[in-house]
Amino acid sequence: MYKYILLAADGSENAVRATKEAIKVALCNADSIIEVVYVIDYDKSKSEVLHSSSTEALFLERRKKISKVEQTLKESNVSYKVTFLHGTPGPEIVKYANEHQVELVVIGSRGLNGLQEMVLGSVSHKVMKRVNCPALIVK
Repeated sequence: MYKYILLAADGSENAVRATKEAIKVALCNADSIIEVVYVIDYDKSKSEVLHSSSTEALFLERRKKISKVEQTLKESNVSYKVTFLHGTPGPEIVKYANEHQVELVVIGSRGLNGLQEMVLGSVSHKVMKRVNCPALIVK
């Protein structure tokens, strides 16, 4: 089975559902590790930096967005780590997965920005088309 699983998380409920599916896959192999990847979108980060009181507060705010995902992983006792990337979510997830020889990408079918998805296409669709490994899209 898959040892190195990338879980794309954005703080949405779909990301929590994707987490549960990633855990099911990871439990099939005792050596599996789930890497939670949260992409800090350039467009949103400018506003976050301006409204944040400090760098530490900003980091805690971003960490809080994926707290449900982390809590779910802790409760399941699977190995995991969290990585923050900067850029546009779709391309950054693809680039990271391809460069790090990820064996499986797990991603929710819809994220936090519905309007952007209608205009540009969903992040999950972009990842699925361009990543070099299997991708599991969770509804």
